[in-house]
Order: sequence, then C-alpha cells, then structure tokens
Amino acid sequence: MLSRLQRMYAERGPVVALNVGPFKMVNLFGPDANRLVLLDRDRIFSARQPWTMIMGRIFPNGLLLRDGDEHKEHRKIMHEAFTRPALRQYVEHMNPMVESGQAVWRGQAAPFHAFRAFKVLTLDIAASIFVGVELGPETTKMNHVFEDLVAASMSRVRLRIPGLEFYRGLVGREFMVDYFSRRIPERRAGEGGDIFSRLCRAVSDDGARFTDADIVDHMIFLMMAAHDTTTSTLTSMTYELARHPEWQERVREQSVGLGTDELEFDDLDKLEALGWVMKETIRRYPPLPVIPRVATESFEWCGYEIPKGVMVVVSPIHTHHMEEWWPDPFRWDPDRFTPARAEDERHTHSWVPFGGGPHLCIGLRFAEVQVKAIMHQMLRRYRWSVPADYRMPVQQAPISKPLDGLPIQLRAL
Repeated sequence: MLSRLQRMYAERGPVVALNVGPFKMVNLFGPDANRLVLLDRDRIFSARQPWTMIMGRIFPNGLLLRDGDEHKEHRKIMHEAFTRPALRQYVEHMNPMVESGQAVWRGQAAPFHAFRAFKVLTLDIAASIFVGVELGPETTKMNHVFEDLVAASMSRVRLRIPGLEFYRGLVGREFMVDYFSRRIPERRAGEGGDIFSRLCRAVSDDGARFTDADIVDHMIFLMMAAHDTTTSTLTSMTYELARHPEWQERVREQSVGLGTDELEFDDLDKLEALGWVMKETIRRYPPLPVIPRVATESFEWCGYEIPKGVMVVVSPIHTHHMEEWWPDPFRWDPDRFTPARAEDERHTHSWVPFGGGPHLCIGLRFAEVQVKAIMHQMLRRYRWSVPADYRMPVQQAPISKPLDGLPIQLRAL
C-alpha cells in the first residue's frame, strides 16, 4: 500500500483521482490535506458514509460511524468512560491480568508467535475491562465471536450463506446484541467500573443519555477498535525492539528503575523512552493506514474542484513517510520524538496515527495505558530477539499486522 501511495504522489502530485469500480475516489496527500479533512472546519466531510459502506452491517452506529451534532453529543456522553479516574481504575484492574496472561508465555515452544499472544491477551483484557466479565468460558466465547466480527467486516463476499466468514460475523453480531441488551438494566442499576456499566449510567452535562440500542452499538464497536489496534501496535513495537536491542535495553532500564512489576497510572509518564518507542512505531506502522471520508459538498483543493459525493482519502501511512517532514523516514528512530528533536511538532498534522479533529480517537489515552502496562511487564519479565536477517512481512491494510505472526525468540529473565 505505501509504495503504491508514494508512486501516485511522485507521479501525479498531492491530488489523485481514481475510479474504483462504481466509486469515485480522490486521494489527498500531505499534512495540509490531513488538516483540511480531519479538522473539517466547514463540516463538509462525512465519516459515517464511507465507514458504513466498509463495516456498517457488522459494526453499525459506532462512534466513528456518526456525523455532526449526533457524533458530538455521543462523544460527550462517552467521555465518562475515559476520564482520568476511570483510566486509573482500568490500569489497576489490568495489571494482574497482564501478569497472568504473560506468565503462560514462559516455556512455550520456540519460536514464540507474538501477534497471536498479544491478541489473546488484549481480547481477555477487553472482555474484563470493557464488559466486566472474568476469565472463563464466557470470555472465550466472546473472544471467538469478536474474531469472527473483525474478519466479517472486511469480507469480500458479503452474503448470509452458512460457512462464509460474513455469515459467521452476522451470527456473532446477533449474539453480542442479545448479550448486551439483556444485561443493560442490571448495569444501569449497579455501580460497576467497567466501560459497559459506565456507558449504561453515563449522562452528559446537558442530561443526555444513551438509549439501549446506542449502548449495544457502541460496546460492540469499542471492543473491536480497542483490541485490534492495540494488538497491532504491541506487535510492531515488539518487532522493532527485537531488531534494535540497544533500544530494548534502554526502555527496560526505565521499567526496571520504577521498582515495581505493576505499572501505576501516575508512573505512565515516567516511561519517556517507551513513549517515544510507541510514537515512532505507530509512525512507521499506523494501525489505520488510510482514513476515508465522503464529501457532502464540493470543495477546491490545490487548484482542483472536488465534486460532492466523492470519497476523499487521506493517508497517515504516506504522510508519516514524507521526507519533507521526516528525515530518513524509513529508519526506525524513536529519538525523533525527544524534546530536542520533536519532529512531530513541525506540523500539526504530520503525525496522525489517531486521526484528528472531531473524530480524534476517544480511546487514545486508554491505548497508551494498555500498551505501556503490557510492555512494562514484558520488559521486566523477558528479553526477545529475531534473526539478524529477518524482516517482518506486513499487511498494511485494513489494519497493520504481520503476515507470519511475528515469530520471536523469547527468553525469561
């Protein structure tokens, strides 16, 4: 994907129109284009329309699939689940799960496939922190269902025919709709600290609440978005730290220096080097490589008139590799994000792994908490490596992930 986008930009410039089947698409390249589309000051870009076409039958009406005032209102209500007190509680609940989840890695046969291990761990954490269920058969069932949902959302053949992955996704969604719907009354009446319970009780400043249908749709979407992108980031970080043992030791030194296996919320910002590693990794491997919108009005950009109804695509993965903004862009170099260099501050929208504007990822701080909590314990518990000539084969879309599961040599400390 990246090489194709770079070729388009080099040959045709910052505005490239394409016909993809019956759809008209325009790719806009560069930080200025990101700012135009993501900030959407004139409110002329719809996120709902393209994402509904892509995943609307499996994940309808998630926060990303809402526009305008409706999106703004839902985001205000949902914020209750992502406040600092809530994040503090999540990391406290998460830590023992990370410990037990990583303990089973010890002694597994080599090579250790990191992607699958992270996926299992993040699904378990999502089931517990998002839904409030403890590990067991219920969690296992839920995890299998969510794997079916994610696979179905990207299916090429979208027919309700038994045996197809899209069919399994539709059946899985029906299971989750029933699961959440039956539990809403008790969660509204309770005092649970999981995200499901918080959304059931959440009230905005002006007294707005979610309907039962809203809660169901948001929960199914949030669980998908949270575990998939986090798994992607953790896997890519593990790969780069395996290839750069000097950085692995540097971040391990900070984690060991905290003097505790479990990462406390107030210690998150003390792991500066790990923060730079995470930022550089999602620069090179943004979990969401492209961001689509549909133009609801015609507009002009770089001397071109873009008509109403066209799908407009901006590309974080391309912007993150533009030499104009990132010297030696294919080199993995976390020092880019140190205060002394601060390459990400050269433009407000040159580093956009979490999107931006009204649709800036509401869970970005939660993602940081989860990634750091998992990586902190992994660094204190294990050392890992890959062969010197190994290069991770990457599937860049729809979400960045290794094609081979990322086999690593994992050694207990």
